[in-house]
Amino acid sequence: MAENKARLMQGNEAIAEGAIAAGVTFFAGYPITPSTEIAEQMAKMLPQIGGTFLQMEDEIGAMGAILGASLAGAKVMDATSGPGFSLKQELIGYAACAEIPCVVVNVQRVGPSTGQPTAPSQGDVMQVRWGTHGDHPIIALSPWSVREAFDMAVMSVNYAERFRSPVILLTDEIVGHLRENVTLPSVDELNIYPRRLPTKTRAEGYQPFAVGEDLVPDVARFGDGYRIHVTGLLHDETGFPSGSPVVTETMLHRLHEKINRVGEEIIHTEESFMEDAEFAVVSYGGTARTAYEAVRTARADGIKVGFLRLKTIWPFADAAIGRLADRVKNILVAELNYGQLVGEVTRAAHGTPVRPCLKYNMLDFTPHEITAAIRQMSEEVRA
Repeated sequence: MAENKARLMQGNEAIAEGAIAAGVTFFAGYPITPSTEIAEQMAKMLPQIGGTFLQMEDEIGAMGAILGASLAGAKVMDATSGPGFSLKQELIGYAACAEIPCVVVNVQRVGPSTGQPTAPSQGDVMQVRWGTHGDHPIIALSPWSVREAFDMAVMSVNYAERFRSPVILLTDEIVGHLRENVTLPSVDELNIYPRRLPTKTRAEGYQPFAVGEDLVPDVARFGDGYRIHVTGLLHDETGFPSGSPVVTETMLHRLHEKINRVGEEIIHTEESFMEDAEFAVVSYGGTARTAYEAVRTARADGIKVGFLRLKTIWPFADAAIGRLADRVKNILVAELNYGQLVGEVTRAAHGTPVRPCLKYNMLDFTPHEITAAIRQMSEEVRA
């Protein structure tokens, strides 16, 4: 990877480079628009560093392959979109329960089903949170630029390793196929989280799913001489299934709490123009680029409107939305779907009115469309 030189790069390419910079050495995937460039870049780059690229027979096989490689000690990633992400749901749940570090990139397109494969959408937001069955935590990040696609790929790998959890890099066709001139940091400039390894030997009483203060187990790699049992059944510290109500409740609570307890540390947002704001626009991903320009235009027209960008989608930024709601009269949520994250904003807004600005006709927003919605919000509140 060329380092510290300005380059014209696509968002999907930046994700691949960020993953490799973070230490990913194994990628398994299946080509699907609009994520295929990630697989192409990984196929090109991984052999150059002694890594492994596998094109699997289908999306389910790809997900299973990265989980196996992760258990053997590799940092891993898969990339997909729409229907492919749907097929991975059972194994994403398995990764959450068995605490297998992995990153899955979802470059969103219009659905449901085959939908519009080449068109942008943000219709998978709730599927990312609730797509696999049962109570489970998830971390999902959403970049809005090529450089941030690189940075969030690094962050996703770090979070997967730190929390031994699946992490979803939730981008969209806009950012995935966006090209920008970027200067990437060298690997030496990055903070890379290493794979957690046991601190005890078998003779010292090592238990693969015993935890310390951070509630995350140090599960040994397959082949390192430890006895490890990995299962999607709820289990105790040995890794073997348990029918105990106490074990069941304890494990489910721990899976959530290991992420919830760090709170704001992993929930990233970005504010703009909020100093005098009476209104606010909330957005994320590729749509946030358009929303930001719309806010600038509205402010030039004299409307006191601010902007909040959600960089972490899950866990949801309840505290940030609550603080925002306490400062403004109305909130507008711009997203490319039939209305998904607007419900979460409404829930967290402490009763402050929240209105949707939605688009789902396979075209992305224009700044004029969001500016018009801001103007309408301002006029109705002042009427």
